[in-house]
Amino acid sequence: MASFTSKYADELIANAAYIGTPGKGILAADESTGTIGKRLSSINVENVESNRRALRELLFTTPGALPCLSGVILFEETLYQKSSNGKPFVDILKEGGVLPGIKVDKGTVELPGTNGETTTQGLDGLGERCKKYYDAGARFAKWRAVLKIGPNEPSELAIRENAYGLARYAAICQENGLVPIVEPEILVDGSHDITKCAEVTERVLAACYKALSDHHVMLEGTLLKPNMVTPGSESGKVAPEVVAEYTVRALQRTVPAAVPAVVFLSGGQSEEEATRNLNAMNRLKTKKPWSLSFSFGRALQQSTLKTWGGKEENVKKAQEAFLVRCKANSEATLGAYKGDAKIGDGAAESLHVKDYKY
Repeated sequence: MASFTSKYADELIANAAYIGTPGKGILAADESTGTIGKRLSSINVENVESNRRALRELLFTTPGALPCLSGVILFEETLYQKSSNGKPFVDILKEGGVLPGIKVDKGTVELPGTNGETTTQGLDGLGERCKKYYDAGARFAKWRAVLKIGPNEPSELAIRENAYGLARYAAICQENGLVPIVEPEILVDGSHDITKCAEVTERVLAACYKALSDHHVMLEGTLLKPNMVTPGSESGKVAPEVVAEYTVRALQRTVPAAVPAVVFLSGGQSEEEATRNLNAMNRLKTKKPWSLSFSFGRALQQSTLKTWGGKEENVKKAQEAFLVRCKANSEATLGAYKGDAKIGDGAAESLHVKDYKY
């Protein structure tokens, strides 16, 4: 049997295709309580439920933003939260034509005997949680696997272990009606060049699609969320056209045409850099059987966060900053971004965090 046919097959295929609609992308607003705390502390705002809710409400109710989005990834707390006027966030998103998604992994643990490499946990009880999330309105899920480039990394063990975890997660999601986003993130940390990143990206993606095939995952009902192929954080920058060429070639060599869309993570790039690189990929004249879009967290929120600063009187200005980034990335999915977005406070700064934990 080539792929397992879930009773949700038609719905999975339709939802995955919808999320990949050109002109739209994903807002990753699924930061764990600890991670959102770091973001809030950077603007001197206390990490309490009301402030976390206020930030998410600011994003989800920005006039004009939801038409640029097809999905929003939520953390479990946010899936059940309501806006200040008592309306569930899930309903606000659905009415705006946006599918709610949910982060389902439980973070990473170190693989013993490796040089700090990790595997992702969260498979225990995942089926039950997926059922519960589906009932609460979620229609897709995210699981982040993390690999790193070093003298001997990623090891075969780390590649195999993370590919297996992603495939098992994907199969469980599909059994329960959620489109799985397969996210094998290769961290940008290091002094390697773009060629090394391309080589590792191709090895990792090839292993992931072998594992997905072994687990009978229906690729038409999945999405891929990879890193862009770039030089390491301690190496020199290259032009967006170079990133586009290396990234698309890595995908052509490894990602089956059955996958409807590739939604890139921003991986610590500045807001503007991530948008320009995505735009360059969509302008590239070559074979691209999947749509190329975004699933950005930091690269959609940084200037918004800085503009807001936790102050009620700044909400409108912060929403304007968010809309600028949403529109810029929407245009980039069509290869139509002119680089003319108003650069908000923080939009040009690197968002790289070494050994980033989500």
